Amino acid sequence: MLQNLLVAEATGGSGDSQEYSQLRQEIVEHHLLKDIAPRFLRTCRTTAQFWQFIKCEYRSYAERRQFIWDQFQPLFERIDGAAAVPSDQHVALAMEKFDAESVHTIWARAMERREADPEGAITLSRTLLETVCKHILDERAVAYAGDADLPALYKLVAKSLNLAPSQHTESIFKQILGGCTAVVEGLGALRNRLSDAHGQGKRPVKPSSRHAELAVNLAGTVAMFLVSTHQALPQSV
Repeated sequence: MLQNLLVAEATGGSGDSQEYSQLRQEIVEHHLLKDIAPRFLRTCRTTAQFWQFIKCEYRSYAERRQFIWDQFQPLFERIDGAAAVPSDQHVALAMEKFDAESVHTIWARAMERREADPEGAITLSRTLLETVCKHILDERAVAYAGDADLPALYKLVAKSLNLAPSQHTESIFKQILGGCTAVVEGLGALRNRLSDAHGQGKRPVKPSSRHAELAVNLAGTVAMFLVSTHQALPQSV
């Protein structure tokens, strides 16, 4: 919509200034797109300002169209790439169905913070798994200590859902389920090392968005697997 509006504005038409302002703000503030938003979107706050920019930059309509298309191409590629990753939408749907008020809210907050607040996103990744584990244990009437950490909670859940490596004899299943355990333990270690959950010294290790994306995606995948297994099994196994 924004691309079409700007093409119209640049080629003799007239785009809606209010609509432009709303669409522009959505992009320049969006956690997934703001870092690659075209520079003119940041500087041109109105359609009038964009017109002054584009008419001086390019003389012909064809050049203006091509410029706008080229500037928006990275945005479309980023959106298409995000849409191609199944975890976000699938996990969001699973978490919403499981517990819309708490679990889904944590997942949504973790996704939002991957770019802007990597430390917070990593903390929320562990919180997501801890919350999912406790919800499953509560629903399956499995007792757990109030101060149990994530690995301990996960072991109880895995045993309850028949997901513990020791409960299987096939080597491939033992390997996969052991990998899930390692992921959970790794997320705890990553959170302790890189998140905002603990104070740090004079030379703190700062996570980047790629660390946060790894943590959030791993936590979401494991959480979805646990929820799906829990819902597919009877209350006592």
